[in-house]
Amino acid sequence: GVLHGLSRVRGFTQDDAHIFCRLDQLEDEVVRVLELALFMMKIFGFVNYQVFLSTRPEKYAGSLEVWEKATETLGRALACLNIDYTIDPGEGVFYGPKVDIKFRDAVGRAWQGPTIQVDFNLPQRFNVAYIGEDGQEHLAVMVHHVVLGSMERFLASLVEHYRGAFPIWLAPIQVILIPVADRHLDYVYKLEAELKSVGIRVEVDARSETVNLKIRQAQLNKIPYMLVVGDKEVAASTISIRLRSGKQSVSQSLDDFKESVRIAITNKVKDLEL
Repeated sequence: GVLHGLSRVRGFTQDDAHIFCRLDQLEDEVVRVLELALFMMKIFGFVNYQVFLSTRPEKYAGSLEVWEKATETLGRALACLNIDYTIDPGEGVFYGPKVDIKFRDAVGRAWQGPTIQVDFNLPQRFNVAYIGEDGQEHLAVMVHHVVLGSMERFLASLVEHYRGAFPIWLAPIQVILIPVADRHLDYVYKLEAELKSVGIRVEVDARSETVNLKIRQAQLNKIPYMLVVGDKEVAASTISIRLRSGKQSVSQSLDDFKESVRIAITNKVKDLEL
């Protein structure tokens, strides 16, 4: 096939899981998995996606009756959560129908994300059965589900979605410390140690460059917080905060800053406030 950045790779990692249940339990299980997928997409800030109900292909395993029941069950689960969806005729897998959630990237292309697939084939092949209320043995139904999909493709969608400007809780580097001169480095490294002690991802830009160049580079790297440290900050034991948007705040104590970052990370906020 064709390789395409992280969206199409030679080998991929998938958060695949399986549920075994009775056919009459299928709707409840699908609702729960859909709720989990929607929760995860909300956490990561995805709002631009489409949901598809993929139906029986030309070549399939199992009986028409079971296929119809499973497809109707998936439709009821989607309706239960008031999810708008589109029928995707014949795009189910050979072992059962499925629900596909596809992310839209910056240029409008759709990429596969979470998926929920019903499988009649593997339970039959491995004789996965249970004893029903009638005392007879019945084959179980298997539900394959991935909450995010391929990890590589999910990361590609995530980078596209935020255009690299990740919210504070996701940003690889959350804070960068920018000393105005070398004489401020001791104070800066002390700040670095204190921030790291509470789990904040922080780096120091100790290069012999101008402050404006360092700020510009940090903005290009889309680092959420820039802490500029000069004589005034060292003398008052404070910090001066600048956002990647260019907005600045008055000087504040490190403890106040740590608490605001902690709250932002805990609440998984999208936009930063000063």
